Amino acid sequence: MSTVYDSLRYEPAQAVLPLLNARDPQRVVAWRHGVAVSAAQFLVHVAEVAALLPEAPAAVNLCEDRYAFLVAFCAIACRGQANLLPPSRAPQAVEEVMAAHPGSYALGELALSPAPHGYRKLPALDACPGAPPATVPEIPAEQPVAIGYTSGSTGTPRANAKSWRNLRASSAGTLAMLGSVAGERFNVVATVPPQHIYGIEMSVLLPLLGDVGVHAGRPFFPADVAAALAEVPAPRVLVTTPVHLRALVAAGTPLPPLAAMLSATAPMPPELAQAAEQAFGAPLLEVFGSTETCAFASRRVVADADWALFDGVHLHPQPDGTLVDAPQLDAPVLLADIVSLHAAGRRFRLCGRNTDLLEIAGKRASLGDLTRRLLAIPGVEDGIVFQLDEADAAGVRRIAALAVAPALDEAAILEALRRAIDPVFLPRPLRRVPALPRNDTGKLPRLALLALLG
Repeated sequence: MSTVYDSLRYEPAQAVLPLLNARDPQRVVAWRHGVAVSAAQFLVHVAEVAALLPEAPAAVNLCEDRYAFLVAFCAIACRGQANLLPPSRAPQAVEEVMAAHPGSYALGELALSPAPHGYRKLPALDACPGAPPATVPEIPAEQPVAIGYTSGSTGTPRANAKSWRNLRASSAGTLAMLGSVAGERFNVVATVPPQHIYGIEMSVLLPLLGDVGVHAGRPFFPADVAAALAEVPAPRVLVTTPVHLRALVAAGTPLPPLAAMLSATAPMPPELAQAAEQAFGAPLLEVFGSTETCAFASRRVVADADWALFDGVHLHPQPDGTLVDAPQLDAPVLLADIVSLHAAGRRFRLCGRNTDLLEIAGKRASLGDLTRRLLAIPGVEDGIVFQLDEADAAGVRRIAALAVAPALDEAAILEALRRAIDPVFLPRPLRRVPALPRNDTGKLPRLALLALLG
């Protein structure tokens, strides 16, 4: 296995790199409607779609079916174009991204109404089980194949371009990490959308570059997750988020045997990790990364508070964050996360974010810890503590909170918080809301939070 992974991480600089691991043309790339799709059949579909695409610099990939997304992703790349990945599928977000990339078009498998300007619908991608082996396309190593946007949880979404070399290099650490628990060959069911960089890494790149098959669906409800897992053979890896995992644990729905569970997009509460491992009998792994860096570290939450860096990754603490140097990056990237390094720099502990740390009246706290204490209140089903942009008359930026707590009123929540935190950090305002405006990956866009405050 290590030879396969090392070939991705340390591949020599070259003009082109293969699109697909197709040493075995009959290996399973995807599971669709309960039927295996081979690498040979996949390449036929990619060529079919690529031939239909117009000349353009980029395309918004709006496919909801994960296999259709995978085919469209590769067809777009084969035409020398970049996949545009908006922060959401909302029409306004799509329009804004297309406006930022003049000449782009949109592509999907559904008949949308209304549809974005220049929208093109994919063909049916019918099964062709007898597809002969095809030549694997090669993509220029430095060609931008994806432009992902940050979620907007810390402000305005920002664009991040990824070359084919960047994405191939980022997959090496993930394949090695999952291979250590699931083996070299496994199947993935993901609850996260492929349009998000986490979804790209775990449900698009893995079947392209590893010996991995991916389920074409995107199950949401616990029963749907169980059904999707039952449609793929073991070993199975469930790619999910803390929000989805909490719903799975609460539902108590039995799942087929898992080799591993994988989580990202938000911090994993240790108590939820423990409950998930007990409920489903598999290790829960968490990956650390960002849209800017892709994944670069992992840990098993119930076993270790420290994160282990992927091979070739180095962290350099800075006064205002941490500089990440990784094989998938063209240049080091500064993240707002504050870390402490251990084990000769190969492990780190997260100490917070420079935007997360608070200092009021000479006292210090973190928004992450305040949110954790809010969620610990019996009756609070979901919640978030965040800091407002504007300062009050005393020059202090106030702290606000939103809580989903059907059986509690705001006064009761504040009283419970008063017993758990210093009074200077009590959120005012605190609003009780029916639900938080989480996006497809469970993140909370800042503008949506501010709108709920009224």
